[in-house]
Amino acid sequence: MHADDQVGEGVSADLAVFLRNAADARPVKIVPSVCGGCVFFVLVDDVEGGAERVCAGCGGRAFLADSEEFWEDADPGEACCPCGSEEFETAVAFSLADDGLVRWVTVGLQCRKDGAAGVYADWKIDYGPTDHLLTMV
Repeated sequence: MHADDQVGEGVSADLAVFLRNAADARPVKIVPSVCGGCVFFVLVDDVEGGAERVCAGCGGRAFLADSEEFWEDADPGEACCPCGSEEFETAVAFSLADDGLVRWVTVGLQCRKDGAAGVYADWKIDYGPTDHLLTMV
């Protein structure tokens, strides 16, 4: 982990390490997705970048980071682990520039069945301010 990294409570150690290794050299803030529970089905567009999560417990839906802004043009598919499971722990790593602005969003998923972790979508942020993104997980 980078000395300036921040990992939110509720992110498993394995997923946090995976996201840190997938991120660039900048400090990251890793934030877990939470709803009524912490297990989600996730729709991703890995070409354009973007994701929407659906809580496995209550069915509540939420876009991750700024995904809603371009979701209409996205071509999302349901995330699926190689083992066939579609239920994931979900967390987002926000790569931070020296000025504290978010510069990159990386969506990490860890399969609830076999524990496999992966990056299912990532995209660049080229505007500011970006503080609002840190709560949109």
